[in-house]
Amino acid sequence: MHTIVLATQKGGSGKSTLAIGLALAARQAGFSVRLIETDPQGTLSNWQRRRTAEDIVVEPIYHAADIEPRLKMLAESGLQLAIVDTAAGLSAATTAAIRHSDLCLIPSRPTVADIEATTSTLSVARAWKRPFSFVLNQTPIRGQRIDNAAGTLAEEAALDLAEVVARPLIVMRNDHQDSLAAGLSVSEFAPNGKSTEEIRGLWRWIANRLDLSAAATNLLIDQVITAADDVLHATDEFAQDEATSFTA
Repeated sequence: MHTIVLATQKGGSGKSTLAIGLALAARQAGFSVRLIETDPQGTLSNWQRRRTAEDIVVEPIYHAADIEPRLKMLAESGLQLAIVDTAAGLSAATTAAIRHSDLCLIPSRPTVADIEATTSTLSVARAWKRPFSFVLNQTPIRGQRIDNAAGTLAEEAALDLAEVVARPLIVMRNDHQDSLAAGLSVSEFAPNGKSTEEIRGLWRWIANRLDLSAAATNLLIDQVITAADDVLHATDEFAQDEATSFTA
């Protein structure tokens, strides 16, 4: 199982909306997904109550000590992907989630205040030596501010821009908030829209970063082998039954 954590110091960065969008994009790509909510504000839980489909489970976990054993249980159950939405600021629960993540996504709007607020989250990810990437979220459609923000984040992380800033950038559009209010993901609310294209592109970028395509291929191979074994077993049983009937 892979665990993705969305975390940042500043509120209003769009963590919950991104978590929902990525969860549905991953599910549509064939992965089994669990959304985990460590934010007592309950944005994901409220979204699930508005949702009619039961294909995505939102599981609240508010105590830091419960995060590691629950992730272990989910991994043992065969779940492929856990996406953790955290509260603004730093807390014991957020730190625990980052500590056990395979990738920490740090959303940031392209403003000085938002970029400065990523520092504490970046420090935690580095302290636990966890992979991280920034997601520039709620960006204008175009403008120099975006390039400046991306460059600043790369300098802050002292890494190559292509590695540290996820692509594509997520543009500010009403589709994201409208889908949240309807209990949907943006890919369900506007399946042919630009926002959906960006979220799916972001999921592909993450999947490539975590090498999930190889994991999905291996899973498919295992499923094919299991199915073939079941067919052979059934064929053997049928042949034995026929032989017994013939002898009788």
